[in-house]
Amino acid sequence: MAISPVHAGELLSFSYGPLIRSLRISSLQAFAKDGTVADDLAFFLQFTPASKREALRSILLKRADISPLTVSRFFSSRIGEDVLERLGRGITLRQGGNGKFALRSALVGAAFSSDGLSLLSVLKQLPTNIQIHGERVLAVAKAGERVVASTDAVTSALRALTAKEAAAEPPVDFSSLPNPAKPGPFAVRKEVWNLVDASRQRAFYVDVYIPKENTAAQIPVILFSHGLASSPEAYAQGLQHLASYGYVVAAPQHPGSDNIRLKGMLKGLHQDIFDVQDFIQRPKDISYVIDELGRRNASSFDGKLNLASVGVAGHSFGGYTALAVAGATIDFESLKTDCTRPYWALDISLLLECRALELPRKSYVLQDPRARAVIAVNPVMRGIFGQKGISSIAIPVMLASGSYDPAAPAALEQARPFTWLTEPKKYWMLLEGQAHVNFTQIDPGIRQAIESVGDLTLPSQGLINSYVNATTVPFFEIFLRNNKTYLPFLSSSYAKNLSKGQKFRLNFISGASSPGVVSAIETFRRTHP
Repeated sequence: MAISPVHAGELLSFSYGPLIRSLRISSLQAFAKDGTVADDLAFFLQFTPASKREALRSILLKRADISPLTVSRFFSSRIGEDVLERLGRGITLRQGGNGKFALRSALVGAAFSSDGLSLLSVLKQLPTNIQIHGERVLAVAKAGERVVASTDAVTSALRALTAKEAAAEPPVDFSSLPNPAKPGPFAVRKEVWNLVDASRQRAFYVDVYIPKENTAAQIPVILFSHGLASSPEAYAQGLQHLASYGYVVAAPQHPGSDNIRLKGMLKGLHQDIFDVQDFIQRPKDISYVIDELGRRNASSFDGKLNLASVGVAGHSFGGYTALAVAGATIDFESLKTDCTRPYWALDISLLLECRALELPRKSYVLQDPRARAVIAVNPVMRGIFGQKGISSIAIPVMLASGSYDPAAPAALEQARPFTWLTEPKKYWMLLEGQAHVNFTQIDPGIRQAIESVGDLTLPSQGLINSYVNATTVPFFEIFLRNNKTYLPFLSSSYAKNLSKGQKFRLNFISGASSPGVVSAIETFRRTHP
């Protein structure tokens, strides 16, 4: 419910240590409108360079075109409450209590107001008994800047390591070789299976991509896990591409964390965007689909499916799923430590991962021994698995990150975990400009909201798809089919070749560069305390 003007404050109270100063909302409005600087605002702007004042005006007025109901329901969810709890430690009630409820009221009130949701409209809705603690706000801002700097450092490090590995590799004329970014030789048909796992009382569908007229004695299988609030259909292009190379590819719906669940939450049918039990149920969905493929092997595939050695891939929450199936284990103690860090909410992935602390603390066996190679794209992984859990993976693994990813930042979620992998056959690719989601597939309303809060310069989805297709096919060809003719493609040299003439590059390293990643992390920590 919005705060009425009677209860909304005309003054903002700022503190920095023992110093307390007030600022009129009308002064902010005048500044945002035409740059007028009143006396009370002048005190605060003395700490802001003149070159940044125009940017500040823009930030105050920048409107996020998000449905008011979406704002209300998100901040009523557990993840939304976690965000408010953290924000409320720096924006408190005058008597010292957490300001989370006042913040929620201001955010929802601003969204429902005629001004729409902007920083200025939220500040206008804050009640008079709110105090903004400057030292805490500045600390959050500094932590945010550190995240941006660490992402830039990771990108620079992987560029350098890619170049170093490529220089040490024998020269290859890639123009004379088949292009794995192009479709394979098989036409593909799609089937949709509706399954019910009675043991878990869980019903879900599976998109199955089947290569036509595949006369091979054995047909390899790949399982794919979709991201949070998404669906198997959102990844159709990449799944069909893999199937065109002779793989049967199966992508199950995860009903506790898919786009149907999201839509239900936005309609008020669920309080949360996902069911916390999906940390356990998702990997079990993958195993159940492998079992189902076994049940249908003789009748539908002439017994050709090789289910003793399957590939698993996943995106975002699906990346967690794939890694859990591959053998990574949940480390509750590590997760608890990460979730108590002061500014953990700057890592959006942890908003998801920390929900796992609601699960009963026991050892969950989620690994499927039939999984023999795994690809995790933009995975959420660091907090929930920790070093102990990640080092448990003992099969070939490839991580894929995006340099523009705000949800699972490479510097926070994949850099250190890559070094924790003890499996020698490990690879990490960084797609410059990739921003976690396929903007052509997400809900139009959500896309509009994302685009409204920042100026994004992104690579085309076609370029991203070509990078992903060109690397995933060789990875599975090598580790599922033992097809060594694809070895030249699983290299830094090939990444450099793909990146020729491109503004947004593909960086690719192997386990040989793991010490270089460790060195880059330590250097960053020394130079950015």
